[in-house]
Amino acid sequence: MLKRRHSLTRMKLPRCAAASIALCWWAAAAWADNSAPPDAVMGEHRMVVTAHRLASEVGVDILKRGGNAIDAAVAVGYALAVVYPSAGNIGGGGFMTLRLADGHEAFLDFRERAPLAATRDMYLDASGAVVPGLSTDGYLSVGVPGTVKGLEAARSKWGTMTREALLAPAIDLAERGFVLTDADIKIIDNGEYFRAHPNLAAQFLKSNGLPYGSGDRLIQKRLAASLRLVARRGADGFYRGPIAQAIVAASAANHGILSLADFARYRVRELRPISCTYRGYRVVSAPPPSAGGVTLCESLHILEGFPLGQLAFHSAEEVHDLAEAMRLAYADRNDVLGDPDFVRNPIAHLLDPAYAAKLRARIDRRHAGVSVVPARTPHEGSNTTQYSIVDAAGNAVSVTYTLNGLFGANVIAGNTGIVLNDEMDDFTAKVGTPNFFGLVQGEANAIAPGKTPLSSMTPTIVVRDDRTVMVIGSHGGSRIITVVLQMIVDTVDHGMSIAASIAAPRIHHQWLPDILFAEKGALKPEVAAELATEGYKIKELEAPSVAAGILVGGADLRAANIGVAQEAHPRLFGFADPRGPAGAAVGY
Repeated sequence: MLKRRHSLTRMKLPRCAAASIALCWWAAAAWADNSAPPDAVMGEHRMVVTAHRLASEVGVDILKRGGNAIDAAVAVGYALAVVYPSAGNIGGGGFMTLRLADGHEAFLDFRERAPLAATRDMYLDASGAVVPGLSTDGYLSVGVPGTVKGLEAARSKWGTMTREALLAPAIDLAERGFVLTDADIKIIDNGEYFRAHPNLAAQFLKSNGLPYGSGDRLIQKRLAASLRLVARRGADGFYRGPIAQAIVAASAANHGILSLADFARYRVRELRPISCTYRGYRVVSAPPPSAGGVTLCESLHILEGFPLGQLAFHSAEEVHDLAEAMRLAYADRNDVLGDPDFVRNPIAHLLDPAYAAKLRARIDRRHAGVSVVPARTPHEGSNTTQYSIVDAAGNAVSVTYTLNGLFGANVIAGNTGIVLNDEMDDFTAKVGTPNFFGLVQGEANAIAPGKTPLSSMTPTIVVRDDRTVMVIGSHGGSRIITVVLQMIVDTVDHGMSIAASIAAPRIHHQWLPDILFAEKGALKPEVAAELATEGYKIKELEAPSVAAGILVGGADLRAANIGVAQEAHPRLFGFADPRGPAGAAVGY
């Protein structure tokens, strides 16, 4: 029996079983005493949650026309490239976790790859120091994009509709344009930034060089032409035709190393998802080259030994337990994980409950742990996007894809209209030196030709009694894993609704820098003071991580467990993170 410290912040929570959703939210999220509980959107049998309302509407329209969740995911992926240009993409890559109605589970890796001409030390100067900006800006930072191949692979294997039908909404949005709202302006309102990058300016500033305003129509005819080519020719339209040629030509003219061979040899990988259990639930998530599933499950295994449900949400004791589990799991994430085609990932060891017990035993319940080697503060940008979809048959899809930095590498090749990624920064440019997100990574993630950089993207599906109950994921760089972790803890341990768990303020620890990051309002003053006495260095982290989630059968897990067990077609409850300016859950 673990000794418990006495604290004024330790209150026992009422369970949602004995309270209304609103009361449970008020009790669990005491940080927001005066705010009304958020409500999830309810759909009778279908739900789409994305970072942009128009993309969500595209997905639902596909479902209404008889498409399944995979069809909707493909259409949404292309639509986001048009309406969410800072992160939605066909010039980047990502991951898809899916669970079909028959119980089949799969994972698609369509992450970017290092060009064949890439070298281990390509971002170092003559003295061996990392050259600032070299891996984040311009063509040398671009990895070979995978999104088009990934979406086409999913459609051809599990979809039911034609490629032309699924691309048509995105082509229409690009060709005819869409009217910008205040939320859209928050995404693309960066005039000075665009003016510093002429090809971005040509697409995202008016012809007079002024920024767009609310009520204006954004038309992207060059992007529409590229999308039409993909609709006609499939993946070959991107990888073996004028699009690839334009990207390679622009790369060669601007000190890049991309080649036509890089595009021709790109392959999507179908991998076995990571799977683990947590308090009776089975978590299905992303395997390497994502660190997401392994780090998530390692953290959950550590936390399973602590009675989090008996602790107040974000009490000093609960935050301590979360932070130390994150710290230990991220130490392993950063040190030993990498592309499975290049390194041996010790997954069985990292997910062994006996190993979790050893890590748990190392946690000092009264003092913060210690991480060594200084690193910079992690930077978070609106550079990745997550979407979650469930259809009437019970097929579930969780997709996270990315450009990495804000507008990726800040380049659009020729007349393609496609914003390209800066994913090469996710490699270990130099062991012991932090990347864009402050992650200090190891030898396993060193740059090599054709290799995939390690990722934090964590598209996840949660199962109970062989039924899908939750589809979740997030954007946010290195914080993605801890966002998904807290969504699971909040719903499973604290009984929060899907809406409350997504809206709740978050904490984050990633081993290095040795700082406990907390969103504004996440820690009450007395909790922060107690944690400081334990040795935590606390810093407010303002940049948001935007999550998307769906619960099947009810607004919280108790109701969901009843719903999926008793209803032939359980209702769906979706919620788009209010931190995102344009997100929407749409169901029917």
